[in-house]
Amino acid sequence: MVVGAAGGIGRALIARLQADPRFGHTAALSRHRPESWPENAACSWRPVDILDDASLAGAAEHAGRHGPVTRIIVATGLLHAHGLAPEKSLSALDEAQMARVIAVNAIGPALVAKHFLPLTPRDQPGLFAALSARVGSIGDNRLGGWFSYRASKAALNQLIHTAAIEHRRTHPLGVCVALHPGTVETPLSVPFTATIPKSRLFDPSVAARHLLSVMDTLGPENTGGFFAWDGAVVPW
Repeated sequence: MVVGAAGGIGRALIARLQADPRFGHTAALSRHRPESWPENAACSWRPVDILDDASLAGAAEHAGRHGPVTRIIVATGLLHAHGLAPEKSLSALDEAQMARVIAVNAIGPALVAKHFLPLTPRDQPGLFAALSARVGSIGDNRLGGWFSYRASKAALNQLIHTAAIEHRRTHPLGVCVALHPGTVETPLSVPFTATIPKSRLFDPSVAARHLLSVMDTLGPENTGGFFAWDGAVVPW
């Protein structure tokens, strides 16, 4: 299951999961139907708003009818939008914009975990991963700026870590992690990639391959962790 399936990374994840014979069915959730959506028996789409508790409850109830969900990926995020941009200094902070970024990047994924973590299997491995960002690392923050985005991803990391502690009590084989996908050429990051070397920019399909490869290496001993696209541990 991919939440945020209409985004660049989300669409790429869906494509790769569909092609993976280990998964009998792939579910896509997003506010809008992904472009060129190939509706078929092996893949379904359902509209959902991660900031609407009732929307998520309905989607989870629907998903639960089909049995356990072995892999859940939250690929949503907000960095910029019309009238909203990463702050370069404290003087640029705006209460409403900060609240919006934190809602989308932290509260939304936490609500997804609330409704969908219980759908993962208790007696076999299951994984819940939310896409975070290295700029959410407090220990790795050397440049400053981007207050709302940094704070929202730091909050997401704490929420995922805390959820993992609770989840482990009932799902001992489960994994709940935050993942940094690297800098990916999607609408979210494109305005900020001009100075980044091409070798450090990933196509969404490549980013999806990296992320799924990392997920395949994670076991219960890794739950609650924060990992980069190459499997390296990211400092909190």
